[in-house]
Amino acid sequence: MSFPPPPHGLLLAGGCSSRMGKDKSSIRYAGTTQPELAAELLRSRCAEIFLSLRKGQNNATGLDNLNVVHDRWESAGPLIGILSAMTEHPEAAWLVIACDLPFLDGITLDNLLAQRDPTKMATAYRSSYDGKPEPLCTIYEAHARLVLEDFFANDIRCPRKILMQTEPLLLDPVNPRALDNVNTPEDYEEAVHTFSRR
Repeated sequence: MSFPPPPHGLLLAGGCSSRMGKDKSSIRYAGTTQPELAAELLRSRCAEIFLSLRKGQNNATGLDNLNVVHDRWESAGPLIGILSAMTEHPEAAWLVIACDLPFLDGITLDNLLAQRDPTKMATAYRSSYDGKPEPLCTIYEAHARLVLEDFFANDIRCPRKILMQTEPLLLDPVNPRALDNVNTPEDYEEAVHTFSRR
């Protein structure tokens, strides 16, 4: 069986960061923003990398070299960013990651790519906390677009719920902390403390 072509990379940085109180894409670890850390992980693994932003959102990530995909719809949420990218490049599969995963590592992405099943709608990890799909470190195949559009049309816009109602390939995490996200100032302080101990 031949290997599928590398996916495009999509870095989701269009959230409103309401719980954090400031734009999560501007948060730094050891002098580097989270999107910069994520983009570095994607560079050697994806055919092209795109930055997903809200409609009208300025690119404050420090990643001026990336192509930007702005949301095509006003409704907020990661599904909008994913669908907007898939609509612009319908022939591509997408490795989608959120910008608030400071513990994400290359081993986690390499395993996801190695285990990828292009016959499935998506290849994703199970949460190390509840076993449910983790939708924001996931490969979405090009043919998933029609499925996602159907859920969107029926006002189901939570990527996790969509994966729970379809049949993605689900993998056990290789690093239990890799998909821990940082949503609040308390999460950020804990993450900084963890990095300081390394």
